[in-house]
Amino acid sequence: MDPEPPASPPPVPRRARQYPSAARLVGWAILVIALVATIFPFYWMVKSALTPAGDVIADSGSLWPTNPTLINFQRVLGLLSPDEIRAAGGSGASINFALYIWNSIIYCTLIGFFQTLFCAMGGYAFARLRFRGREALFSILIAALMVPGIFTLLPNFVLVRDLGLLNSMWGMVAPSLLMTPFALFFLRQFFLNIPKDVEEAAMIDGAGKIRIFWRVVLPMAQGPLITIGLITVVWAWKDFLWPLLIGRDESVRTITVALGVYLQQSPNTQPDWTGLMAASTLSVIPVALLLLFLGRRIVESLNFTGIK
Repeated sequence: MDPEPPASPPPVPRRARQYPSAARLVGWAILVIALVATIFPFYWMVKSALTPAGDVIADSGSLWPTNPTLINFQRVLGLLSPDEIRAAGGSGASINFALYIWNSIIYCTLIGFFQTLFCAMGGYAFARLRFRGREALFSILIAALMVPGIFTLLPNFVLVRDLGLLNSMWGMVAPSLLMTPFALFFLRQFFLNIPKDVEEAAMIDGAGKIRIFWRVVLPMAQGPLITIGLITVVWAWKDFLWPLLIGRDESVRTITVALGVYLQQSPNTQPDWTGLMAASTLSVIPVALLLLFLGRRIVESLNFTGIK
Protein backbone atom coordinates (compact mmCIF):
# COMPACT_ATOMS: atom_id res chain seq x y z
CA MET A 1 0.00 0.00 0.00
CA ASP A 2 1.44 3.32 -1.08
CA PRO A 3 1.99 5.86 1.70
CA GLU A 4 -0.30 8.80 1.71
CA PRO A 5 1.21 11.98 0.31
CA PRO A 6 1.95 14.63 2.93
CA ALA A 7 -0.81 17.10 3.46
CA SER A 8 -0.16 20.46 1.83
CA PRO A 9 -0.01 23.40 4.22
CA PRO A 10 -3.11 25.51 4.38
CA PRO A 11 -3.01 28.54 2.14
CA VAL A 12 -1.81 31.66 3.83
CA PRO A 13 -4.56 34.24 3.71
CA ARG A 14 -3.59 37.35 1.84
CA ARG A 15 -3.38 40.31 4.09
CA ALA A 16 -5.79 43.00 3.21
CA ARG A 17 -4.10 46.13 1.98
CA GLN A 18 -4.17 48.72 4.70
CA TYR A 19 -4.84 52.25 3.62
CA PRO A 20 -3.88 55.20 5.79
CA SER A 21 -6.69 56.65 7.81
CA ALA A 22 -8.19 60.04 7.11
CA ALA A 23 -6.60 61.46 10.25
CA ARG A 24 -3.14 60.31 9.12
CA LEU A 25 -3.62 61.83 5.68
CA VAL A 26 -4.70 65.11 7.20
CA GLY A 27 -1.67 65.04 9.49
CA TRP A 28 0.72 64.41 6.60
CA ALA A 29 -0.92 67.18 4.59
CA ILE A 30 -0.44 69.64 7.45
CA LEU A 31 3.21 68.60 7.82
CA VAL A 32 3.86 69.05 4.10
CA ILE A 33 2.23 72.49 4.10
CA ALA A 34 4.26 73.54 7.17
CA LEU A 35 7.47 72.22 5.57
CA VAL A 36 6.84 74.13 2.35
CA ALA A 37 5.97 77.30 4.26
CA THR A 38 9.23 76.96 6.22
CA ILE A 39 11.57 76.19 3.32
CA PHE A 40 10.06 78.49 0.69
CA PRO A 41 11.51 81.77 2.11
CA PHE A 42 14.99 80.25 2.05
CA TYR A 43 14.46 79.03 -1.50
CA TRP A 44 13.28 82.49 -2.56
CA MET A 45 16.34 84.04 -0.94
CA VAL A 46 18.67 81.77 -2.95
CA LYS A 47 16.64 82.36 -6.11
CA SER A 48 16.91 86.13 -5.69
CA ALA A 49 20.65 85.83 -5.05
CA LEU A 50 21.05 84.03 -8.39
CA THR A 51 19.01 86.63 -10.29
CA PRO A 52 20.75 89.54 -12.07
CA ALA A 53 19.93 92.89 -10.52
CA GLY A 54 18.24 94.07 -13.71
CA ASP A 55 15.90 91.05 -13.78
CA VAL A 56 14.78 91.03 -10.16
CA ILE A 57 11.44 92.69 -10.98
CA ALA A 58 10.85 90.82 -14.24
CA ASP A 59 11.54 87.42 -12.57
CA SER A 60 9.41 88.13 -9.50
CA GLY A 61 6.67 85.85 -10.78
CA SER A 62 9.00 82.99 -11.75
CA LEU A 63 10.15 80.17 -9.49
CA TRP A 64 13.56 80.07 -11.15
CA PRO A 65 15.78 82.90 -12.43
CA THR A 66 15.68 83.32 -16.19
CA ASN A 67 19.40 84.10 -16.41
CA PRO A 68 21.03 82.60 -13.28
CA THR A 69 24.37 84.14 -12.36
CA LEU A 70 26.91 84.15 -9.52
CA ILE A 71 27.86 87.78 -9.97
CA ASN A 72 25.91 88.84 -6.88
CA PHE A 73 28.03 86.54 -4.73
CA GLN A 74 31.20 87.80 -6.39
CA ARG A 75 30.48 91.45 -5.66
CA VAL A 76 29.42 90.71 -2.08
CA LEU A 77 32.70 88.88 -1.48
CA GLY A 78 34.65 91.81 -2.92
CA LEU A 79 35.84 89.98 -6.04
CA LEU A 80 34.75 92.79 -8.40
CA SER A 81 35.87 96.38 -8.81
CA PRO A 82 33.49 99.27 -7.99
CA ASP A 83 32.92 99.91 -11.70
CA GLU A 84 32.08 96.24 -12.30
CA ILE A 85 29.70 96.31 -9.33
CA ARG A 86 27.80 99.31 -10.70
CA ALA A 87 27.73 97.74 -14.17
CA ALA A 88 26.17 94.62 -12.66
CA GLY A 89 23.37 96.71 -11.16
CA GLY A 90 24.76 97.07 -7.68
CA SER A 91 24.39 100.19 -5.58
CA GLY A 92 28.10 100.59 -4.96
CA ALA A 93 27.75 99.67 -1.28
CA SER A 94 30.52 97.50 0.12
CA ILE A 95 30.59 94.85 2.82
CA ASN A 96 33.67 93.36 4.49
CA PHE A 97 32.15 89.92 4.50
CA ALA A 98 35.17 88.00 5.83
CA LEU A 99 35.59 90.32 8.84
CA TYR A 100 31.91 90.26 9.78
CA ILE A 101 31.67 86.49 9.49
CA TRP A 102 34.75 86.15 11.69
CA ASN A 103 33.25 88.51 14.28
CA SER A 104 30.05 86.45 14.29
CA ILE A 105 32.02 83.24 14.77
CA ILE A 106 33.89 84.71 17.75
CA TYR A 107 30.65 86.12 19.21
CA CYS A 108 28.79 82.83 18.91
CA THR A 109 31.72 80.69 20.10
CA LEU A 110 32.23 82.70 23.29
CA ILE A 111 28.52 82.66 24.15
CA GLY A 112 28.05 79.02 23.22
CA PHE A 113 31.06 77.73 25.17
CA PHE A 114 30.77 79.72 28.39
CA GLN A 115 26.97 79.62 28.60
CA THR A 116 26.94 75.84 28.12
CA LEU A 117 29.66 75.37 30.73
CA PHE A 118 28.05 77.57 33.38
CA CYS A 119 24.58 76.12 32.74
CA ALA A 120 26.02 72.64 33.18
CA MET A 121 27.46 73.68 36.53
CA GLY A 122 24.19 75.25 37.64
CA GLY A 123 22.09 72.36 36.38
CA TYR A 124 24.22 69.81 38.23
CA ALA A 125 24.05 71.88 41.41
CA PHE A 126 20.24 72.02 41.29
CA ALA A 127 20.03 68.31 40.48
CA ARG A 128 22.41 66.90 43.10
CA LEU A 129 23.41 69.44 45.74
CA ARG A 130 21.19 70.02 48.77
CA PHE A 131 21.08 73.53 50.19
CA ARG A 132 18.53 75.82 51.78
CA GLY A 133 16.25 77.60 49.33
CA ARG A 134 17.20 75.41 46.40
CA GLU A 135 13.67 74.89 45.13
CA ALA A 136 12.71 78.55 45.61
CA LEU A 137 15.82 79.74 43.75
CA PHE A 138 15.19 77.29 40.94
CA SER A 139 11.58 78.47 40.66
CA ILE A 140 12.75 82.08 40.38
CA LEU A 141 15.19 81.15 37.61
CA ILE A 142 12.53 79.24 35.70
CA ALA A 143 10.09 82.14 36.13
CA ALA A 144 12.61 84.24 34.22
CA LEU A 145 11.51 82.33 31.11
CA MET A 146 8.35 84.43 31.14
CA VAL A 147 10.26 87.74 31.14
CA PRO A 148 10.67 89.12 27.58
CA GLY A 149 14.24 89.93 26.64
CA ILE A 150 13.31 93.49 25.70
CA PHE A 151 12.71 94.24 29.41
CA THR A 152 16.36 93.59 30.27
CA LEU A 153 17.76 95.37 27.21
CA LEU A 154 18.06 98.86 28.73
CA PRO A 155 19.48 97.76 32.14
CA ASN A 156 22.09 95.61 30.38
CA PHE A 157 23.02 98.48 28.08
CA VAL A 158 23.49 100.86 31.03
CA LEU A 159 25.60 98.28 32.86
CA VAL A 160 27.83 97.61 29.85
CA ARG A 161 28.21 101.35 29.25
CA ASP A 162 29.18 102.02 32.87
CA LEU A 163 31.76 99.23 32.68
CA GLY A 164 33.32 100.86 29.62
CA LEU A 165 32.69 97.87 27.38
CA LEU A 166 30.87 99.57 24.53
CA ASN A 167 32.18 98.66 21.05
CA SER A 168 33.99 95.61 22.41
CA MET A 169 33.44 91.90 22.00
CA TRP A 170 33.29 91.32 25.75
CA GLY A 171 30.58 93.93 26.08
CA MET A 172 28.55 92.17 23.41
CA VAL A 173 28.80 88.74 25.03
CA ALA A 174 28.58 89.85 28.69
CA PRO A 175 24.76 89.54 29.25
CA SER A 176 24.63 86.06 27.68
CA LEU A 177 27.89 84.67 29.04
CA LEU A 178 26.68 83.00 32.24
CA MET A 179 23.41 81.13 31.79
CA THR A 180 19.86 81.12 30.48
CA PRO A 181 16.82 79.61 32.25
CA PHE A 182 16.03 77.19 29.42
CA ALA A 183 19.55 75.75 29.21
CA LEU A 184 19.69 75.44 33.00
CA PHE A 185 16.36 73.59 33.09
CA PHE A 186 17.33 71.37 30.15
CA LEU A 187 20.61 70.21 31.67
CA ARG A 188 19.10 69.77 35.12
CA GLN A 189 16.57 67.35 33.64
CA PHE A 190 19.40 65.32 32.15
CA PHE A 191 21.43 65.23 35.37
CA LEU A 192 18.37 64.04 37.29
CA ASN A 193 18.20 61.02 34.96
CA ILE A 194 21.80 59.95 35.61
CA PRO A 195 21.83 56.98 38.03
CA LYS A 196 23.17 57.97 41.42
CA ASP A 197 25.01 54.65 41.63
CA VAL A 198 27.61 55.96 39.20
CA GLU A 199 28.37 58.98 41.38
CA GLU A 200 28.26 56.94 44.59
CA ALA A 201 30.84 54.54 43.14
CA ALA A 202 33.11 57.49 42.38
CA MET A 203 32.61 58.83 45.92
CA ILE A 204 33.65 55.45 47.34
CA ASP A 205 36.87 55.77 45.35
CA GLY A 206 37.51 59.10 47.06
CA ALA A 207 36.26 61.55 44.44
CA GLY A 208 34.59 64.75 45.57
CA LYS A 209 31.69 66.60 44.01
CA ILE A 210 33.90 68.74 41.77
CA ARG A 211 35.92 65.79 40.50
CA ILE A 212 32.75 63.75 39.92
CA PHE A 213 31.30 66.60 37.88
CA TRP A 214 34.37 66.99 35.65
CA ARG A 215 35.45 63.36 35.34
CA VAL A 216 32.17 61.43 35.49
CA VAL A 217 29.12 63.60 34.80
CA LEU A 218 30.36 65.82 31.97
CA PRO A 219 31.59 62.92 29.77
CA MET A 220 28.18 61.29 30.18
CA ALA A 221 26.43 64.54 29.23
CA GLN A 222 28.19 64.96 25.90
CA GLY A 223 24.98 64.73 23.87
CA PRO A 224 22.93 67.29 25.86
CA LEU A 225 25.92 69.63 26.06
CA ILE A 226 26.31 69.58 22.28
CA THR A 227 22.58 70.18 21.95
CA ILE A 228 22.57 73.23 24.24
CA GLY A 229 25.72 74.54 22.62
CA LEU A 230 24.20 74.20 19.17
CA ILE A 231 20.94 75.91 20.18
CA THR A 232 22.90 78.72 21.84
CA VAL A 233 25.13 79.24 18.80
CA VAL A 234 22.15 79.39 16.43
CA TRP A 235 20.40 81.90 18.71
CA ALA A 236 23.53 84.06 18.95
CA TRP A 237 24.16 83.89 15.20
CA LYS A 238 20.79 85.44 14.37
CA ASP A 239 20.87 88.00 17.20
CA PHE A 240 20.57 91.54 15.84
CA LEU A 241 19.36 94.15 18.32
CA TRP A 242 21.97 93.70 21.07
CA PRO A 243 25.01 93.59 18.72
CA LEU A 244 23.56 96.66 16.98
CA LEU A 245 23.46 98.62 20.26
CA ILE A 246 26.85 97.55 21.62
CA GLY A 247 28.97 96.72 18.57
CA ARG A 248 28.63 99.83 16.44
CA ASP A 249 32.33 99.89 15.58
CA GLU A 250 33.19 98.04 12.36
CA SER A 251 35.92 96.03 14.08
CA VAL A 252 33.34 94.13 16.18
CA ARG A 253 30.33 94.29 13.84
CA THR A 254 28.55 90.96 13.32
CA ILE A 255 27.12 89.73 10.04
CA THR A 256 23.49 90.41 11.01
CA VAL A 257 24.26 94.04 11.79
CA ALA A 258 26.40 94.30 8.65
CA LEU A 259 23.48 93.20 6.48
CA GLY A 260 21.34 95.98 7.92
CA VAL A 261 24.08 98.55 7.32
CA TYR A 262 24.54 97.23 3.78
CA LEU A 263 20.85 97.78 3.05
CA GLN A 264 20.96 101.31 4.48
CA GLN A 265 23.92 102.19 2.25
CA SER A 266 21.80 101.48 -0.82
CA PRO A 267 19.84 104.35 -2.38
CA ASN A 268 16.29 104.57 -1.10
CA THR A 269 14.94 104.59 -4.66
CA GLN A 270 16.65 101.32 -5.61
CA PRO A 271 17.67 98.97 -2.77
CA ASP A 272 20.24 96.34 -3.70
CA TRP A 273 18.00 93.35 -3.03
CA THR A 274 20.04 90.84 -5.03
CA GLY A 275 23.26 91.74 -3.21
CA LEU A 276 21.47 91.58 0.13
CA MET A 277 20.04 88.16 -0.70
CA ALA A 278 23.46 86.89 -1.78
CA ALA A 279 25.02 88.08 1.49
CA SER A 280 22.15 86.56 3.47
CA THR A 281 22.59 83.23 1.69
CA LEU A 282 26.29 83.16 2.52
CA SER A 283 25.60 84.07 6.14
CA VAL A 284 23.20 81.12 6.53
CA ILE A 285 25.71 78.52 5.31
CA PRO A 286 27.75 78.12 8.58
CA VAL A 287 24.66 77.57 10.72
CA ALA A 288 23.09 75.29 8.10
CA LEU A 289 26.21 73.09 8.16
CA LEU A 290 26.08 72.89 11.95
CA LEU A 291 22.43 71.83 11.90
CA LEU A 292 23.10 69.34 9.10
CA PHE A 293 25.86 67.50 10.96
CA LEU A 294 24.65 67.91 14.55
CA GLY A 295 20.85 68.16 14.18
CA ARG A 296 20.35 64.51 15.14
CA ARG A 297 21.92 65.22 18.52
CA ILE A 298 19.05 67.58 19.36
CA VAL A 299 16.39 64.94 18.76
CA GLU A 300 18.28 62.27 20.70
CA SER A 301 18.89 64.55 23.67
CA LEU A 302 15.29 65.77 23.80
CA ASN A 303 14.08 62.17 23.91
CA PHE A 304 16.58 61.25 26.62
CA THR A 305 15.78 64.13 28.93
CA GLY A 306 12.06 63.44 28.71
CA ILE A 307 11.13 66.81 27.19
CA LYS A 308 8.16 66.34 24.85
